[in-house]
Amino acid sequence: MKRDHIIEYYSGFDEWGRLEREPIEFIINMHYIREHLPATGCILDNGAGPGKYAMELAKLGYKVTLSDLTPSSVDTARQKAQEFGLTQQFDGFHVLDATSLSGMADETYDASLMLGPLYHLQTDEERTAAVQELYRVTKRGGVVFVAMQSRMRMSINSLQSPQHWKPNDNMAAIRSFVEKGIFDHQDQGRFTGAYYFNIQDVMPFMEQHGFETVDLIGSSSLRAMLTDEQQQYWKERGEYDELMQYMIEAAKDPSILGISSHLLYIGRKK
Repeated sequence: MKRDHIIEYYSGFDEWGRLEREPIEFIINMHYIREHLPATGCILDNGAGPGKYAMELAKLGYKVTLSDLTPSSVDTARQKAQEFGLTQQFDGFHVLDATSLSGMADETYDASLMLGPLYHLQTDEERTAAVQELYRVTKRGGVVFVAMQSRMRMSINSLQSPQHWKPNDNMAAIRSFVEKGIFDHQDQGRFTGAYYFNIQDVMPFMEQHGFETVDLIGSSSLRAMLTDEQQQYWKERGEYDELMQYMIEAAKDPSILGISSHLLYIGRKK
C-alpha cells in the first residue's frame, strides 16, 4: 500500500471520533490491555493515530511514546495531550513508518501497541518488517498488543452489502479476496487499501517472529450481529452495562473471532 494514500485518508478521517461513535472496540481493547500490562513502565503506541489509547495509558500513569505515519494525526495527539494535561507523561511524538522505527533503541519498552499498521501493509515483507521492528524495540518478556482485521468478517460484509464494498460486488472478486486477503476500495475516499488475516494464520505469524501467544481477542465481539434497534432494547431495559460486560467476556470466545471485524493479538517477547 502506498504510504501517501494512507496519509491522505487519515488526514481527512476522524479516527478519534470513530472510536467514540463505535465504542465497543475501544472498550474491549482497553479492558484486555489493562489486564495484561505491567503495573508500571514505558509503553510504545506505534501507529497510534490521534492517540486515544495513548491518552488512556498516560492517564493510568504510564510513560508513553507515540508514533504514527500521518503527521496530522501526530499533531492531534500532541494537542490532545496538552488539552488533557498529560504532556509530561509522553516521551515523544514521532512521525514514523511502522516498518522502520528509526531512532528507537532496541529493547526500550515494557509493552508495545500496534493497533493499526497491519491493516494497511499489503505485502508479507511489509508486515514482517513491522512485526520485527515491534520485536526489536520491546524488552525481553515485554507484552505486545497487535490489531488485525478478520478476512471472514470482511467476506461476510461483502456478501451482505456488496454495493458498499466494491469491487467485492461479485462472487469472483469475493473469492479472490478470500484467497489473498487484499482489498482496495473502488470508491474514492473510502477505506484505504488493506490486508485481512485468516484467523488460523494470526498466531503462527506472530510466533514465527519471536512472540509467545498469550491470547487472541475479538475486539468487536458481537457488535456486528446487533442492530442499533436491538441495542436500544437493552438500553431501554436499563441493562446496557450488562450487555457491554457480556460483550467483553464473549470477545475471548474463539467462536467470535471470525465474525469480529477487529482482532487483538496479545503476545510476549521471548
